[in-house]
Amino acid sequence: MEAMNKMRMIAMAAGAMLLGACAAVGPASYGAADAKGFGYEETRIEADRYRVVYRGSGGMPPELVEDFALRRAAELAQSNGYDWFQIVARSMDRKERGGVGVGAGFGTGSYGRRSGVSVGVGGDLGTIGGNQYFTARLEVLMGEGEAPEDSDAYDAASVLESFASSPEGY
Repeated sequence: MEAMNKMRMIAMAAGAMLLGACAAVGPASYGAADAKGFGYEETRIEADRYRVVYRGSGGMPPELVEDFALRRAAELAQSNGYDWFQIVARSMDRKERGGVGVGAGFGTGSYGRRSGVSVGVGGDLGTIGGNQYFTARLEVLMGEGEAPEDSDAYDAASVLESFASSPEGY
């Protein structure tokens, strides 16, 4: 009977931890980095070169995080008088946080005055309820006039227009 009460308490504690881990943290919409670090930040490297970082909150898909970094690069280009920007370096990082680790085990033993052999087997079944957090990093070079034809350059005005007219409203 006492073993059942312990198992019930463990199950209730695991359930409470699971519910707490499922809650998304941070903004789900576009914006500057908040106190928790979710959102965009930029660093000016040279007069026409920036590093743009967008840290997505839990549950934001990586494509959306990268789109938000592109949007910020386009905003920076326009606000500094440039017509286009070119991505010269990019990376995407993924971290998983929160959740409850789940494992299974089996064991035998001997009790009383009798001797016996003990065997134990255990395993990690993974994490339940964790959130994935993506961070996009772009290094962008900005320019005026016509963009170089042989580059991966984006027209800043077109990028911003596509975000303004997107059905998702971001």
